[in-house]
Amino acid sequence: MVDVSGHLGMALLWLAPVWFLVDYRRTAVAFVLVGTPFGMLPDVDLVLPRLIPTVKHHGVFHTVLAVTLFAAVIGPLVGKFLEWIDGETDWLSPEVVSHSVRFGFLTVWISGLAHLFADILSAPDIADSIEPFWPIYPSSLGIDLVWYNDPVVNWGLLAAGVLVNVGLYLHVGDTSLSE
Repeated sequence: MVDVSGHLGMALLWLAPVWFLVDYRRTAVAFVLVGTPFGMLPDVDLVLPRLIPTVKHHGVFHTVLAVTLFAAVIGPLVGKFLEWIDGETDWLSPEVVSHSVRFGFLTVWISGLAHLFADILSAPDIADSIEPFWPIYPSSLGIDLVWYNDPVVNWGLLAAGVLVNVGLYLHVGDTSLSE
């Protein structure tokens, strides 16, 4: 696992392709800004042991299954929020409810998967490896490429995520303005 800054940076990097897919800058900005905090979603297992003592860090919440379930439950609410922010785009049109639900699902899901990927790169250093494909493939997966507390990696990921998204904001224009 990387530190918080590293997880948020990885989420920013994984969310960046949205700049090439949507029709308004505002839509991409909303997607990236709303989605980035969900890069910490699997770490809900750091808080839950206070309520459920049997929950362990890097356990079931650090799986593709859990991230997908979270996205299925939280995603529609996120999609409605994004629609409220930017309902003028074809991607979030209030006339087509399923668009905003799918968009919200992807916002949460992509960020959560980015978290798992970052943990695969850094586990196991001070924490257990994760089993991201549990229950289908119940074996741990950890590359141990980076160290959890490495400030160069963590702040570097965050800086890279911010720079990529700012660069794309400046480079990719609204298609609606060019029509």
